[in-house]
Amino acid sequence: MKWQGRAESSNIVDRRGQGPSMGGFSGGAGPGLGGGIPIGGRGGLGIGGIIVLLIICWVLGINPLTLLSGGNYDTGSSTDGSSYSQPAPSGSTGGEDQLVNFVSVVVKDTESSWGDYFQSIGKTYVPPKVVLFSQSTQSGCGLAQTASGPFYCPNDKQVYLDLAFYQQLRNQFHAAGDFAQAYVIAHEVGHHVQDELGTLGKYDRQMQSADQTTANAISVRIELQADCYAGVWANYEGRQDYLDNGDTQEAMNAANQIGDDTLQREFQGAVQPRTFTHGTSAQRMKWFKTGLDAGDPKACDTFSGNI
Repeated sequence: MKWQGRAESSNIVDRRGQGPSMGGFSGGAGPGLGGGIPIGGRGGLGIGGIIVLLIICWVLGINPLTLLSGGNYDTGSSTDGSSYSQPAPSGSTGGEDQLVNFVSVVVKDTESSWGDYFQSIGKTYVPPKVVLFSQSTQSGCGLAQTASGPFYCPNDKQVYLDLAFYQQLRNQFHAAGDFAQAYVIAHEVGHHVQDELGTLGKYDRQMQSADQTTANAISVRIELQADCYAGVWANYEGRQDYLDNGDTQEAMNAANQIGDDTLQREFQGAVQPRTFTHGTSAQRMKWFKTGLDAGDPKACDTFSGNI
């Protein structure tokens, strides 16, 4: 991706190096992926219980904040991110300044592309803040941690990202490339677009009143639309001549690596479709490519018909 030397976003909130938040796991109210379990409520979990729960979430590819606090939308794996295909940082301390620059450029591009789209439909796009943190920080959806992975919190309309996350995806999930990393950011911003358009609120209300299997199925459609919106953004990048050869393949590979079936097969040894919350690898690749080919958010209707 041709990102070096380009305009950067002013909506980056840098909390790196501030140390772990002391706020604990707050039981967030409001939109969520099936409700939250406030720590301290129902007798509390305790430190040991929290650790066990985080391990289980990591193995299953579940964002622990969806269980602990509710109200956030993640990319779908506890390690969503990637490395770079051109000389650039891999998440180490020495290279983080350049990594921050990369993230800021990608966020700026999402602001430009979605700003243009919202203007075309007679609306004003209000971009999200992107919070960079290390280890943990407090969010409107509870405590954000490295193990949570990148996620969008509709309660405060912010994306949360620990830069150390990218090295994990490269090493554990083999999804390398700078545009794989950009895809992750674009997916989370896609959730913000859903929020701005009223999609998250509408379908979250349905999920809150549904049984778990139905709520999971709705979640899959929400996540696949965010993948499609990431593809729409990738189309914009191509029209601006910001893409290098192989960039879209890097994003497709990342979508493949973090499909529910792929994660469950690798970490559980068995695939359980009723527990899917983000979609299969094939579905995630399909909807990213749908947005990429169309370049139009109207092509991203994942809520009608088969997916």
